[in-house]
Formats: sequence, C-alpha cells, structure tokens
Amino acid sequence: MMLADIVAVARDKTRFLSLEDYIDFCRRYLDFVSTNLQAVIVSQNETQYRFFQYKDDGFYNISRPINSNLMYDAAHFEEAAGEFTRILPVIRDLSPEDQISRTIFMRSIYTIQQSVGAALDALPVGTSNQARKINGDLFERLIKFLISAVNIRCESGTIQIPVYLNDEFQFNMSYQHDLLLYDGDALKIIGSVKTSSKDRVDKIFMDKFLYRKLTETALPHIAIFLNDVQRKKTRKADEYGINTTFLSGHFKVYTLRLNPLDGVYYCDIRPNMQRDEFLRRHIHTIDQLFFTDVWSFLVGDE
Repeated sequence: MMLADIVAVARDKTRFLSLEDYIDFCRRYLDFVSTNLQAVIVSQNETQYRFFQYKDDGFYNISRPINSNLMYDAAHFEEAAGEFTRILPVIRDLSPEDQISRTIFMRSIYTIQQSVGAALDALPVGTSNQARKINGDLFERLIKFLISAVNIRCESGTIQIPVYLNDEFQFNMSYQHDLLLYDGDALKIIGSVKTSSKDRVDKIFMDKFLYRKLTETALPHIAIFLNDVQRKKTRKADEYGINTTFLSGHFKVYTLRLNPLDGVYYCDIRPNMQRDEFLRRHIHTIDQLFFTDVWSFLVGDE
C-alpha cells in the first residue's frame, strides 16, 4: 500500500466503523513505516520519543512525537493485537494485578491511535486543523468502541438537563458530551475524550461543576487523554525535542478550588504525573479505568 492510500483511509472517517477497522489500519501503517521512511529522528530532550520523517510522498513532513516505549512495531503489534482482542470481552474478570495484560491493553490503544495521527501528519502543509479534527473524532470513536467491547452501554451526544428556579421548572439545557455510560437505562458516568488536555482542561472541570449545580447529583465525570506532548525545534535546525502541553498548576487549582474529576486517564502519562504526589492521586494510565475504576463507577452507591 502506498502512503497516499494510507493517508486517504485516515482522512475518511467512514473507514473506521469498528474496532477491527482500527486494528487493520494500524497493521497497514506499521508495515509501511517499517521500510518506507526517510528517517526516524530521536528527540533530543526525552530520548524515548521518536519522530517519523516521510519521503517525498509525504512532503518530507515530520510526525508528532511517538513514544517508543509504548508504540509497537509491525511484528510486535501483530502478536499483541490477538491478545488485545482476547482481553477486551473478559477484562472485568481479569486480575487488576495482571500487569502483562494491562501493558498490552495500554500499548495497543496507544499504537492504534498514534498510527492514525502519524498518518495524518503526512498531509500537505496547511491542513493541520483538518487533521487535528479528524484525529480527535477518531480517538473519541475508538474509546467508544473499546467501552462497548467490554459490554458497557456507551453513547455520545446531547442530554437535556432541567433547570429549576424556586422549585419551578423553567426550561431544559442541552449538554453535549463525548461519553455517556449506562447501566441499563441509568446514566452512570459522563466522560470527555481528547487527544490532549491543551486548551480543553478548563471546560472539562467546568462541565462537572455546572452539571452538579444544575442537577444536584454527584454523577462521576471522567476525562481520557491520549498524551500531552508536542514537537518542538531545538537550537539546531535539524534537531527536535518535545514540549509538554499539560498545565499542572491549572489542574491543581481546578481540582482544589472548583471540583476534582472522578478519574483522569492517559495512554502516555507524563513523568511528573507519577512523581508529584498530588497528581499521582488524581491521574492514572488508561488501563486503570478499564481494569478497575469503570466497574466501581457503574456500581456507584448501590
């Protein structure tokens, strides 16, 4: 398959209508980059990150940062994909201490989504906004497929929240959400899914605050992020590094002074989220949600 064919699939959201579609695309992309890149560039400041540079068929573009500790290559993804699809329907029955399954689960999600994003990085200059929108929509769709695969009813869309004044109904307020998780017909979890927290974390905290004020309920609100890194140039024109896009000060203030989110999950968690005691209490890797937390949220106060 040519790079142009791969990019054409990545741009077409109708080609991603099942989890199997994502896995198949990932296989094709990894097969292509295993032998057809101009170069693989190592980040100067955090060397586990790599940048894929395409040849002329990809305008010599340089991709987003890829965490080599998480991203499978073609051969290893072929092995992991089978385990990944085996894990999903039985994940609730697996031990939370099963680190092998948890690692396969997390790395598979990261590899699948970064294959989509990195493929879109081969688009010509001037299409970055379109690529970001497609990538974000496909990440949200991937998470919904994963939640459905573990046998949880999952939807997205608008819910109507009744607004009262002096105990009298006034009107309904429309609320748009990325994730609505149900136990039967009962809404149990509201979630946001974003590729990064950049320019978005304020709204996620505010959504929970407003929802609780309007409904006088304590429905869990969670946030799922892919990563919080972006490419930066170093002083040398031909060298690259990474910057973090996570604003730890904002996160701490919103958590302490507004309201904490009930769960924040990353595929590619930043080191300070694991070193800092406060952040470590509130932010986890995405396997934590699927292996333990989501089931507790669904049970709630029952």
